[in-house]
Amino acid sequence: MTVENDIVLIYFDNKPLAYARIEAITPDHKKGWYLVKLLILGIPLQAVYWILKDAYIDGAEFTMNNKTMRLEKVACPPDSTAGEMTEVDFPADHVPEKSDRTAHVIPFPGLPQD
Repeated sequence: MTVENDIVLIYFDNKPLAYARIEAITPDHKKGWYLVKLLILGIPLQAVYWILKDAYIDGAEFTMNNKTMRLEKVACPPDSTAGEMTEVDFPADHVPEKSDRTAHVIPFPGLPQD
């Protein structure tokens, strides 16, 4: 079941469109329907309100302006290291000195430098 604070992937015409966080789910005045506040996780952030049935919140297809829509709950992928930090395996011909194994800041091209 999809609930508040879950992250969903919004599909538009069976293609992924955007990620959103469910901010609130409140009963609508129509029985069986809910007012769902979604925070679209794009730039800029945008909040939208949709009136949906619980089945639609949980992933069933619906239409909006004659276009197929669907919400798919997103689960955080498991850590590949099972929660433990491991050292990097260096090639046998290049084992850096202990002082070279520290983290380095990698600049992003096009961003202003301090």
